[in-house]
Amino acid sequence: MSDSDDDVPQLSAATLAALQEFYAEERGGLVQNTAPVDKFSVGAVEEDWRMSQFWYNDATATRLAEEVIQEAGKGGRLVFFFCNVFTLPLPAGQHVAVVAFYIPYLLHSRIACLSAPSVYQKLKQGVVEGSGGVSAVVLEYDRRFATYGQEFVFYDYNEPLSLPEDVAPQSFDIVLADPPYLSEECLTKVAQTVKYLAKGKVLLCTGAIMEEHAEKLLGLKICRYIPKHNKNLANEFRCFTNYPSSLLS
Repeated sequence: MSDSDDDVPQLSAATLAALQEFYAEERGGLVQNTAPVDKFSVGAVEEDWRMSQFWYNDATATRLAEEVIQEAGKGGRLVFFFCNVFTLPLPAGQHVAVVAFYIPYLLHSRIACLSAPSVYQKLKQGVVEGSGGVSAVVLEYDRRFATYGQEFVFYDYNEPLSLPEDVAPQSFDIVLADPPYLSEECLTKVAQTVKYLAKGKVLLCTGAIMEEHAEKLLGLKICRYIPKHNKNLANEFRCFTNYPSSLLS
């Protein structure tokens, strides 16, 4: 080997293997994207670790979807009555008759999935009991989820209150949030968004190490249920709520 070769940076065997694995995954993802996929299947949009994206496995996505449906339904369904009034002239011409029709209208419970697209997808699949009686939106930084149309809301946690005008305050029966980063700074900003969106109920999924901050910022208590991801994470994940949960306890 010449002296000039000594000056060329060399990758270790471990680093080279890691790079090869990464590029193999990238190539695999491109191949998978060419096949027809149900746009609401969990994984239809592939994880991007550069945006700290880690999807729940099917069992966890289902359990969390069941949880938000159950809790939203307990306080989210409202019945309105609309009155149509008709005036009819009487033969004497001195009086009018008023006929009112009262029509019951059922408003769907509303669920916000904040940085939790796999739960939104599970809700939209229609396989979870009660999913037809709720409406859901997904708030995400990743614009690939714009394929979900009006149910996609662009969200940057660095601007926690920068939301469209049609996203009204306290307009969701339950908010499920999964902050992208395990830091007090990130959770503090996400908590601002959660407080703006939620009527009351909050379900937070994040690392167990965030327990103290979850209680301080949102008054949440840790649940027994342990959510799982498609790819095992080094950090232990937990669920936190501000209400008693039968499915997660």
